[in-house]
Amino acid sequence: MTAARTLRAGLVGLGSMGRHHARVLSGLEGVDFVGVVDPMGDKFGAAQGAPILDTVQELIALGVDYAVVACPTAMHEEVGLQLAEAGVCALIEKPVAATVEGARRLVEAFESRGLVAGVGHIERFNPALRSLRTRLEAGELGDVYQVVTRRQGPFPHRIADVGVVKDLATHDIDLTGWVTGREYVSIAAHTVSKSGREHEDMVSAVGRLDDGTMVNHLVNWLSPLKERFTSVTGERGCFIADTLTADLTFHSNAAMATEWEALQAFRGVSEGDMIRYAIQKREPLLVEHELFRDAVLGRPADICTLRQGTRTVEVAAAVLKSALDNRSVSLESEDLAFHGR
Repeated sequence: MTAARTLRAGLVGLGSMGRHHARVLSGLEGVDFVGVVDPMGDKFGAAQGAPILDTVQELIALGVDYAVVACPTAMHEEVGLQLAEAGVCALIEKPVAATVEGARRLVEAFESRGLVAGVGHIERFNPALRSLRTRLEAGELGDVYQVVTRRQGPFPHRIADVGVVKDLATHDIDLTGWVTGREYVSIAAHTVSKSGREHEDMVSAVGRLDDGTMVNHLVNWLSPLKERFTSVTGERGCFIADTLTADLTFHSNAAMATEWEALQAFRGVSEGDMIRYAIQKREPLLVEHELFRDAVLGRPADICTLRQGTRTVEVAAAVLKSALDNRSVSLESEDLAFHGR
């Protein structure tokens, strides 16, 4: 059996997320980490010995097979287009682009050249959510009624170019569509800005998926409590995933006869057994990198594609449009391309 070739990989951006990408790339089996682009240099000593470069073109000149794009969101499109033009595959941090138009241009650039490209929606690689998705696909919950997410915590000073919708809510939008295998068809949202920045720092949204499933998202940068909560409720009970601890719990509906005559007409549910599953807990970022490496090598790999990442940007644009216009937005009938702020 012929051994797989070693890939040459680079990184664009050594910020708070880029530093973690550098750590994983430096030890990733089957990959040589050959360079990092960051005009600010390696302020945190995170490059793992890789040379620091000033431009993307310098990285391309090193002969890289793929690059991880972890620079500010506003630069994703420009950097991605340079890589695509040079025939370099790319794993682009979420959101894939700052605007819907930019995301669509990236899809065209990579797909037209037959290049592998993905989006770093890391929650797809959280052990709790991977287990949840597998169980939903197996029909363990029966019909799905509702998905609820809460993503709350203190203000992250690392973010300056986008608000909480594009930075955090995109996690919940993507994971909701991914675990259920469904598409958003409508969304209604409200936002507030209390931190003095131009962007929103809190959003509450209610939406509907294409099978009728209701979704609820609460996301903010205004809470001292850090919370990462996802629940999926269906006909057989409720799954609860805590993605901070990677725990998955199932609360079942009890199937017990009601002897009290006054309640016999009520056909609701009752509290049943609770199970917390034992799950292998590998680092999500490492799993993400392993799967993207495999995709570049042509192996079957479940990555978040650019088209899927673009759909998440479209839903995020609909959230902002809904809040701005104070109305529900249909993702089936409205062109959201212009709504890129």
